[in-house]
Amino acid sequence: MLAALVGGLLPDLSLYVMAGISLFVLGIPPQIVFDELYFSTLWQTIFAIDNSFILWGLLLALAIRRRAPWAVALSGAAFLHLCLDFPLHHDDGRPHFWPITRWVFESPLSYWDRAHGAVWLAPMEAGLAVAAAVILWQQRLGLAVTVLVAILLMAEFWIVRQWLFIFMAQ
Repeated sequence: MLAALVGGLLPDLSLYVMAGISLFVLGIPPQIVFDELYFSTLWQTIFAIDNSFILWGLLLALAIRRRAPWAVALSGAAFLHLCLDFPLHHDDGRPHFWPITRWVFESPLSYWDRAHGAVWLAPMEAGLAVAAAVILWQQRLGLAVTVLVAILLMAEFWIVRQWLFIFMAQ
């Protein structure tokens, strides 16, 4: 379970670390972080690596071949994250097929951009997060997992709030 939770978070971990440090430690304004730094060569290279279908697919295949359940859970959850993420980025997608190509799919949909369906996609995403949390809580996996899932669910709501009502309202 822990490996799957970690794997589900890993493709976005670099974004949260780099944006978090930029916003809250360095005090860089959100517009610079998300309009400039996000699209910089350095940040896009990091995103290409941790959002690569190729790399996560190879890791998943290796984990299956080696019959390592924790590695299957971790890499499988990361790969699932990418599958769900791929169709939800309009003009801020990642090069999901790196290192073969740096091509970026420009979806007509966006999980955060109101002009591309976020008004109905973001609540759907939050609803799915609630459903997933409830399913995990019903498994009675212990207090630590219950608290971790609650924290992740609150983070999901905070992120939806930030994108829809703060950043996009400006």
